[in-house]
Amino acid sequence: MNKKLNCILLIDDDDATNFIHQVIVKKAKITEKIVTTFNGKQALEYLTNSGKYANTENTLPSLIFLDINMPVMDGWEFIRAYQGLPESIKNQVVIVMLTTSYDPDDKEKAQQIHEIAEFDKKPLTFEMLDKIIEKYFSEDI
Repeated sequence: MNKKLNCILLIDDDDATNFIHQVIVKKAKITEKIVTTFNGKQALEYLTNSGKYANTENTLPSLIFLDINMPVMDGWEFIRAYQGLPESIKNQVVIVMLTTSYDPDDKEKAQQIHEIAEFDKKPLTFEMLDKIIEKYFSEDI
């Protein structure tokens, strides 16, 4: 593999989950940069400082793994705010919602939001990551 994803953004308030996801992404060698935020508000701040004209070192992520249940701003609130971001940001990002929720309404709701590309159970696995890369980034890496 010659190319890698710009960045992967993890949005989850659970340290153990973030650790597991970081290990899987690092071992997959698909990006040099993994950014972790602990709620939707931090993630939005990161994204809005990643824009083309932002005066920051932030790199716009190619892939976001988003939890639903978090303090401050949960996954649904993040998606509502994310929908208001410029298309120049949204067109470059694939969002995968990862959750421990067994509520079928959450899955149905996620499937109706076009910004959410995938909905799956935590934790991220190598198999899940491979499928995501193949489906959304096979041309890139």
